[in-house]
Amino acid sequence: MTYRLLIGRCLSALATALIPTTLTLAVLRATGDGGAVGIVLASELVPMLLLLPVGGVLADRFRPERVVLLADLTRCVSQAAIAVELLLGLNRLLDLALLSALAGVAIAFGSPAVPRLVVAVVPGPDRLRMNARIGVVTSLSSVAAPAIAGTITVTAGPGWAAGVTAVLFACSAVTLGGIRTAGAARAERAAGHRQARGGKPVAGLRGPVRGRAVSAFGRDLADGWREVRVRPWFLACVLGHGVWHFMAGLFLTLGPVTAVQGLGGEASWMAIVQSGTVGMVLGVFAAPRLPIRRPLVVVQVGAACYLLPMMALAGPSPVVVLAGAYFVAMFGLGVLSPLWETVVAEEIPEGALGRVRSFDQLISFAARPLGLAVAAPLAGVTGVAAMALVGGVLVAAANLAAIAWSRPPATAGPRSPVPSLRD
Repeated sequence: MTYRLLIGRCLSALATALIPTTLTLAVLRATGDGGAVGIVLASELVPMLLLLPVGGVLADRFRPERVVLLADLTRCVSQAAIAVELLLGLNRLLDLALLSALAGVAIAFGSPAVPRLVVAVVPGPDRLRMNARIGVVTSLSSVAAPAIAGTITVTAGPGWAAGVTAVLFACSAVTLGGIRTAGAARAERAAGHRQARGGKPVAGLRGPVRGRAVSAFGRDLADGWREVRVRPWFLACVLGHGVWHFMAGLFLTLGPVTAVQGLGGEASWMAIVQSGTVGMVLGVFAAPRLPIRRPLVVVQVGAACYLLPMMALAGPSPVVVLAGAYFVAMFGLGVLSPLWETVVAEEIPEGALGRVRSFDQLISFAARPLGLAVAAPLAGVTGVAAMALVGGVLVAAANLAAIAWSRPPATAGPRSPVPSLRD
């Protein structure tokens, strides 16, 4: 089952990474308008952010392989419809935006279920290595996908690129949906817990039953938030990671402009990006092999390393220095990602993991697009150097300050008895 999980996540990651390039090229071919590209890409982001907490509740109520199966099948349908639209030459912006919104809904429901699926399939001692492997395939997919999507679009057209994406999602759905996790015993415990709280089975959505269903959903959401609040280390780390994502948005907007205009052109920026990719992959490989005694401290130091490229950007430093700083920062991210996934899975009760991770993902998914959106206006007011300098200090301060709450796992926070909500 672990190999099935790894293959499924690889297929899903590659399909996900193909979408932005495919949609960007398709919309630019049809309209030539960068604003139209922004509308289509934002159409996926907005429903995803709004529905992530709902997805977290559902991830804790249902078996994770079923949630992931439905999410990937929905994204398969969305991409297949986009492929048909593009192959027929319709190119209607409204259709592309609505289909992207449907994909965003699927991401909101599917993303919180993935950590639960890993916990259900992989034994505790092997999770760090599995999370590292998933991190490697995700990183490589993000690098290879733009080239794959671009090649297919140039040679055959964006409709065929969307069609390939739909096939990959179908294969991912079959692979991950075929995983079997033990759910009956937990479902019985969850039912007993709901009866102990005075709840009744929700058989429909008419009359008073609808009110009970809404009340139960609100209780479940509040229980998930309570799991966050009773763990100051988790909330502090998530906020620090949100600052990291925001600064990454700033860097990825202003870095290319600085490199192209003052550091030797597009080749300079490509060298910087490639150095970061190498650093991230090496960091993911290194994470399960390092003798780490306080993983949360390592996680936060890894996030704080983003200080380095922000300081180099403020210089601006030569290409070699900026590339080296970005390499170190992305190496820190590579170490951070599998460690964070593993620690959270160990410290958060499985019955609340979907809801807790949805809050984490909500902050992360929102912070980077916000950074991308405000980078140019902020730089216009403060200048690139001042903004990069302040941003570097903030990302280091926010993440290093969280170390004060990053106690050893045994004392990181109470494991409150939140049962699984799976049906």
